[in-house]
Amino acid sequence: MAKFVYLYPHLSPRTRRASLKKSMAKSNIQETIVPVLEMSCAVCAANVENATRALPGVLQADVNLASNDMHLVYDRSAISLEEIQRQIRAIGYDILIGGDNTEEKKEEKQAERYRRLRLRTLGAWALAIPLMVISMVFMDNPYAAWVMLVLTLPILYFGRRFFINAVRQARHGSANMDTLVALSVSVAFVYSLVNTLFPSLLASSGMPVHVYYEASGMIIAFVLLGKLLEERAKGNTSSAIRKLMGLQPKTARIVTPDGEKDLPIGMIRVGDRISVRPGERIPVDGSVDEGASYVDESMISGEPVPVRKRPGDKVLSGTINQRGAFKVRAEQVGADTVLARIIRMVEQAQSSKAPVQRIVDRIAGIFVPVVMGISLLTLVLWLWIGGGQYLHMAVVSAVSVLVIACPCALGLATPTALMVGIGKGAENHILIKDAFALENLCRVNAMAMDKTGTLTSGIPRVSQFMDLGYLLKSNKDMLYTMEKRSEHPLAMAITSYLENKGAEETPLEDFESVTGMGVRATRQGKTYWVGSQALCRQYVSRLEKDLTDTLAQWQSQGRSIVFFGEEASLLCVMAVSDPLKPTSRQAVEQLQRMGIEVFMLTGDSEKTAAHIASQAGIKHFQASMMPDDKAKFIEDLQQKGRNVAMVGDGINDSQALASANVGIAMGRGTDIAMDVAMVTLMTSDLMLLPKAVHLSRRTVKLIRQNLFWAFIYNTIGIPIAAGVLFPFYGILLNPMWASAAMALSSVSVVANALRLGRSKL
Repeated sequence: MAKFVYLYPHLSPRTRRASLKKSMAKSNIQETIVPVLEMSCAVCAANVENATRALPGVLQADVNLASNDMHLVYDRSAISLEEIQRQIRAIGYDILIGGDNTEEKKEEKQAERYRRLRLRTLGAWALAIPLMVISMVFMDNPYAAWVMLVLTLPILYFGRRFFINAVRQARHGSANMDTLVALSVSVAFVYSLVNTLFPSLLASSGMPVHVYYEASGMIIAFVLLGKLLEERAKGNTSSAIRKLMGLQPKTARIVTPDGEKDLPIGMIRVGDRISVRPGERIPVDGSVDEGASYVDESMISGEPVPVRKRPGDKVLSGTINQRGAFKVRAEQVGADTVLARIIRMVEQAQSSKAPVQRIVDRIAGIFVPVVMGISLLTLVLWLWIGGGQYLHMAVVSAVSVLVIACPCALGLATPTALMVGIGKGAENHILIKDAFALENLCRVNAMAMDKTGTLTSGIPRVSQFMDLGYLLKSNKDMLYTMEKRSEHPLAMAITSYLENKGAEETPLEDFESVTGMGVRATRQGKTYWVGSQALCRQYVSRLEKDLTDTLAQWQSQGRSIVFFGEEASLLCVMAVSDPLKPTSRQAVEQLQRMGIEVFMLTGDSEKTAAHIASQAGIKHFQASMMPDDKAKFIEDLQQKGRNVAMVGDGINDSQALASANVGIAMGRGTDIAMDVAMVTLMTSDLMLLPKAVHLSRRTVKLIRQNLFWAFIYNTIGIPIAAGVLFPFYGILLNPMWASAAMALSSVSVVANALRLGRSKL
């Protein structure tokens, strides 16, 4: 079990995730996101991953270079976070652990890191500019080399982290970007120092005497500048998380026998009474205990109209109290609130890795040793071609290869695009569970949709109620009680209707949900049932012709029929109308224009399904479907080579959601559907579907662009740095310009990703 994720690479991310959840439910398995410090490139991320995965008890470790986070799954009975931290510190990095304020500590560390980096960058450039001027204008001065040496030494101090980290990596038999920078600067500096202290050494052999202090200084200056710009740009990729976290109140006003007092949100416990005044954000998930008001829930539901809240109504953390004052009884606090779960989902999604990223990681793992080999080969070839006379050219070319090949852009190409894309989705009420889902969504060419609650409003009403002459008050109470326990949207309409008719709850025995058909229960030895015609057929052998004609008429009008009976007796029949959502037809048309074929799957009758499909502009539909039928239909489409997305909101959709290439749950659906799905739409607006597909396609396109430019940069840059243009055009790349190009490549990749964040879906 200890290496579950990596021993079974044939499993899909969804299967691995499901297996991990089962393990977590039965054992001490812990899943968390921990900030990682001191990383500088993709190789750093790979080093942290490999060191962590090698530890006994670690099940999963995925490091995101863009967010500087690690998604960690481990067995608490086998290893602790402190032990993991010690191992990571031993290889020159660190993680932040402990407490609910980890994210705040991370932001403080990042702010302090950025401040120090800015000071070092300014200091390096303040000395590098005069260094450059001397090398270009005053090189003939006999003291120029000594002045340049004096200017270079402080610059080396400002870039000391490169050398410290390189030594740490060497101790553990690894190398990263810092290794390349430290090695290139050291070679240029030592070569220059020898020529400064012992100028006759090379001159006596007939070799030209050159110093490259400006190259050493400018390499550090450019790399520091690139890291500064990169850190600033990377900070913008986490804007979605910061916005979501900004919705969480820091304090709550608790009601005590001695009055009200403000407490930090971390001290609030389940059962506490919280006072909420007009204009304040609700700090916990709970129910209204006293008072009434209107609450703005747009941050969760996307609906702009405030919702009236009275005693007993549910309220969510982060939503805003509009008018009146009320008191809330806390039911979920801290990490258990809906908002906290959303933040956690977005964090985990941003820390996940797309399949293409794993390939890039493997390349990055061998990249640095390969570059060092190319640099050495460049040095040898120059000396082999020109002998000692080409020594300075050999040094310049070898150093340039080391500098220009730093794999920063390669490591940032995918995670920055994913972070921005997933964050952009969260800002638009589209929650994407992981990078696998985001990448898969762009390939979808068929989309199956449930009808009730997905294409329709999900707020049905009873339009016809036909009592067949046997419906007693006790039967109405039984129907009311059974439907109140059901999670189906049609049940809500029936309970609301019966509640207005004075129905009351009554004791039940052996309540059972018949998946895809309805519910049944027993009372005093008799079986009662309520649901679809398929369930009705199990108990009632034949319906009267007049009743059949009436039902056919209702169905032709797009109404759903619900049957209620006692044993073999049909007691009443109800017609429930559930109108199409205002945006359903527009969403379907847009999906079809995007090349996605839309199918409607429903358990309703053929006539009802045909009516709704016609209204929605859907050409293909399947009626009278059981949950197994929906899953099989999706599997049939997949066997025909289709990449299928399933959109649903109920328990009866969960099997189909799990079978699809991408499962998409409506946010107002059941927890089971949302848990199974890979994408959750937090509002009822179906226009989020084409937006989600569009976002996926743009993000994947962005990843491909970034990877292309990262690879083409190294493909073109390394040969030029090695000097392939010199025999033809006399061009030899100066190491300082190589460092500028390297810095620019990293910044350009991050900046390209940020374009998505600034655009509209």
